[in-house]
Amino acid sequence: MNAPTSAPITQDLLTIPRKLPETSRRNIVGLTRDQLHAALVEAGTPQKQAKMRVGQIWQWVYHWGMRDFTQMTNLAKDYRALLAEKFEIAVPEIVTRQVSADGTRKYLLRIAGGHEVETVYIPEEGRGTLCISSQVGCTLTCSFCHTGTQKLVRNLTAGEIVGQVMVARDDLGEWPNPGEPRDETRLVSNVVLMGMGEPLYNFENVRDAMKVVMDGEGISLSRRRITLSTSGIVPEITKTAEEIGCLLAVSFHATTDETRDKLVPINRKWNIEALLNTLREYPRLSNSERITFEYVMLDGVNDSDEDARRLVRLIRGIPAKVNLIPFNEWPGSPYRRSSRERIEAFADIIYKAGYASPIRTPRGEDIMAACGQLKSATERGRKTAAQIATETGA
Repeated sequence: MNAPTSAPITQDLLTIPRKLPETSRRNIVGLTRDQLHAALVEAGTPQKQAKMRVGQIWQWVYHWGMRDFTQMTNLAKDYRALLAEKFEIAVPEIVTRQVSADGTRKYLLRIAGGHEVETVYIPEEGRGTLCISSQVGCTLTCSFCHTGTQKLVRNLTAGEIVGQVMVARDDLGEWPNPGEPRDETRLVSNVVLMGMGEPLYNFENVRDAMKVVMDGEGISLSRRRITLSTSGIVPEITKTAEEIGCLLAVSFHATTDETRDKLVPINRKWNIEALLNTLREYPRLSNSERITFEYVMLDGVNDSDEDARRLVRLIRGIPAKVNLIPFNEWPGSPYRRSSRERIEAFADIIYKAGYASPIRTPRGEDIMAACGQLKSATERGRKTAAQIATETGA
């Protein structure tokens, strides 16, 4: 495997068609085992053989990273030909690949319909985190988030979500060589659903994609290595605990409804009280250790000592940690980052109350890959700070 190295900013521009070629073959990437079983039977696989064939194909695609049916040597040649006729193994296309000075990699990926999404790989000591997208654009219009200035285009399919993980593993050289022992060093060791979009507004596709990613005979990331971040879609949070069971992060960002209404407009539908009432049940339902509260630090908006003390009171009784995120500025933003001294004072109050309060180190800022900065190049029309302030009442 080729380990990522820190390097100056680089950008690879790949010339590919504006739209992916259309095909009548069904893409098997993103199908759950049950869905793949049904698809194989429909394509002519004998019912008695289908379960075995699912296991064989699954291992080729998700353990070895194989994209060519003809190379699946434990399948009969005529069956490989049938698979190649009926199915494909397709992942998103890399449009651009940027590498930050700190080693962060940002991929602009093209999916069906010519749409584009961004995926970010963050290398760290002993681990690597892949931040993946769940929608093209976003419906939530959080006023501090660059992605929120891009209108929702569509949900990603389960295959397009899983495909982001596969593309990153391609680029990092992480797939083992067929027939050789697997190197257990994981470059993509963690997945966070914190890219473009609100995952819980695309629940079924996110759920099915994570079933594929968590499957022990393929990519094999445990549910404790996957974190889903939501802005607070209350009705779907319990379903996430029961049907996915991954770790949960909540984009909280404010301690009063008045402020959160402006920063995270979905709060007008499900306010802080409703959100917290649901979150109190999540660790029990999902067997998770704790919930992560994400809190972006905005100068003069939500960063006072009183905000910190109020946050502690609100989350009391919930197993939790608070991730403090220095605001990542973007062109046209109406906000500024809190000073380091203010962030540290805020963190100290939370820590002394008994909660972990790490301050996130911004990564990939030089390539607009940091938290809240993702926005696909085809949807770059930016709003001015005045326009955003008018819409949000900031």
